[in-house]
Amino acid sequence: MRRLGCIILLIGLIVAAFIAFRFVHGWSEKGPATKDVSITVPEGSTLSDAAVLLKQAGAVRSADAFLTRAKVFDGGKSIKAGEFIIPAGASNSDILSILQGGKTLTRLITIPEGMPSILVYERLMANDQLTGDIKVPEEGSVLPDSYAFDKGDARAVVLKRMQDAMDKALAKLWAERDPGTIAKSPREAIILASIVEKETGVPAERPMVAGVYSNRLRTNMMLQADPTIIYPITKGKPLGRRIRKSEIAAVNDYNTYAMTGLPRGPIANPGRLSILAVLHPAQTKALYFVADGKGGHIFADTYQQHNENVRKWFEIRRSRGEL
Repeated sequence: MRRLGCIILLIGLIVAAFIAFRFVHGWSEKGPATKDVSITVPEGSTLSDAAVLLKQAGAVRSADAFLTRAKVFDGGKSIKAGEFIIPAGASNSDILSILQGGKTLTRLITIPEGMPSILVYERLMANDQLTGDIKVPEEGSVLPDSYAFDKGDARAVVLKRMQDAMDKALAKLWAERDPGTIAKSPREAIILASIVEKETGVPAERPMVAGVYSNRLRTNMMLQADPTIIYPITKGKPLGRRIRKSEIAAVNDYNTYAMTGLPRGPIANPGRLSILAVLHPAQTKALYFVADGKGGHIFADTYQQHNENVRKWFEIRRSRGEL
């Protein structure tokens, strides 16, 4: 009997050692996930809540085993809220480090300079990681930039962040404006900046373009900016064809070929550099500009000089087979 008892004890010790080994090994062994998985830990979640989410996502084999090991090996440190990427094969130990480290997944939505509000609206609505509905934002109210958001954020919250950024940037730039700027108010600055934004894709040219338009406004000349013709037709979306003569002659609150002064509102959401250009325009006598065939523009002080520049531009276009 004594020998039998020793055998039973030995077997028990072996089983206990095996269980202990499995328990310890299970903390650092490769996890079951065959690909990266994403989990979102809501604010106020406990480690127990996270364990259930991990099991549902296939990142751990057992929620209870993960929770027990975490308590034994880690001492119960708190986890962070947010969205996390759990790499394929991550061990229990790796996963807990990720949840405690607080390095959440960064999601970005980018609004390019000069994007009209209708396209801002469509971009926000097309993002399936955001929730809720919004209206098309007021033109010129969004600051072009990249904005971080979390999965499940409300579109209205993200949009407000973009608009708050514009309010803050505009207030700062307006306070530091050149006293000689043609803009009489922050709104006028945004309107003119939106035209400058659409007229040139070369950042270094923006102060010069702003200078030309400032000179035109001071002398009561028409701005004659093509993008202002397109805006009431497409709300800022690409026209996809050449502008028609009837559209050039159309009388409305935006067509600067048929009116003097600024249009009634912005035609896009201008970036910081275009706003800065309007508030600190180049000191120039130029009143005209036309494409130079190299992606930029050539400027002229007089109509005679401008006509010669236009002639050269048409020669370039003919050489390219565009006319």
